[in-house]
Amino acid sequence: MSPQRRTALVSVGAACLLIVIKLVAGLASSSLGLLAEAAHSGTDLAAALLTFFAVSVAVRPADHGHPYGHGKAQNLAALGESAFLVVVSVFIAAAAIARLAGVVDFEVEATWWTFAAVALVIAIDASRTIVSLRGARLYRSDALLANALHFGSDLAGTLAVLAGLSVVALGFPAGDSIAALFVSALVVAAAVRLARRNVDALMDRSPDEATRTARRAITALEPPVELRRLRLRRAGGEHFADVVIGVPPGAAVGQGHTAADRVEDALREALPGIDVVVHVEPGVPGSGVRERILAAALTVAQVREIHNLKVLEVGDRLEVSLHLKLPGDLSLDRAHAIAEEVEKAILSEVREVGSVQTHLEPLKEAAAGEEIAVDAAAVELAVIEETGAAPRDLRFVRTDEGIVAFLTLALGSEGSLSDAHGQASAVEERIRRAVPAIADVVVHTEP
Repeated sequence: MSPQRRTALVSVGAACLLIVIKLVAGLASSSLGLLAEAAHSGTDLAAALLTFFAVSVAVRPADHGHPYGHGKAQNLAALGESAFLVVVSVFIAAAAIARLAGVVDFEVEATWWTFAAVALVIAIDASRTIVSLRGARLYRSDALLANALHFGSDLAGTLAVLAGLSVVALGFPAGDSIAALFVSALVVAAAVRLARRNVDALMDRSPDEATRTARRAITALEPPVELRRLRLRRAGGEHFADVVIGVPPGAAVGQGHTAADRVEDALREALPGIDVVVHVEPGVPGSGVRERILAAALTVAQVREIHNLKVLEVGDRLEVSLHLKLPGDLSLDRAHAIAEEVEKAILSEVREVGSVQTHLEPLKEAAAGEEIAVDAAAVELAVIEETGAAPRDLRFVRTDEGIVAFLTLALGSEGSLSDAHGQASAVEERIRRAVPAIADVVVHTEP
């Protein structure tokens, strides 16, 4: 048996004991206050039984029909408990008013054993309130919290009955009925608070404090993540979050997944036990034209790579050209259709663009190659003549298309990326002229 169910089951036993004590003492003394408390404990018994049922259902794992689990069974049980409390409290209040108005004759006997029964009830109520409250906090259980509220209000009501009986013993018989009215008002107020809390949960009202905590956790991430939407709800003591974040359109799938993982980790640290779903969207609102063009083009299926993107201002419109890499086994008709889809997507999403020109290229799979030893003197000389220093690293790989030279240039850290790219291009051109046997040159620049 789970600890939640064990706590609820003990509450059932306590409620039964309280009903017997209050009912016997109330009937023997004709105390409406004690009879009201017996009825109150009767609702506590119903509440405890509902709680026992609710936590038995709520602890079940998620299944095909209930993918979010069964936690809302606790909210339904707590809502039912609040309805019981209101009905019984109204009945007790009506009886108390009838006694005070003289419609019903009564005589309350405040004997020593009546006070002893009240003291025993207070001890039981106090212990069960503490136990249920601890269980509610430990297991984040709405049903156990409702149980604690019931026993707490029961304790307050019993104290009121004790005061009423004390007044009766001093010769003022109406004290018992006044205590009964106080108990009724107390219970109705508690029931309304309980009902409001659980209606909010059943209606998926966003918990304000938890939402603020979640938003702070996401916005505090470094490097920052663009938060586009955050929806939070609470069910059965658990939080569920639906988050949408934006990543740059050129980001790889792995980068988007990493950003989503960071958001999930931050939320689980801020709100332990939370269930998080993160949706990643490309493109950043307000980003540059190039980023928006890339984002639009990448929405088309089967586009594997985009490069050589050029954006030209012609009059008051933009002219765009780009290279598309598509699977090499596509027919020309299909490849052309995809290119037209890309052009339409760009024209639709980026209103500033007047025309789009696409160049199609096949996407090549990894080619075979082997590293070989080549006389590097001519290549090193070409690099020295262009940059004034030998390459930091140089190696050669033979491929089906010829020899490829891979080299690393050490450049000053003060220069810009554009300067580094220009110098790398100049080195490539000089090597091709100096060593025509080399089919391609790949230059890596670093400070």
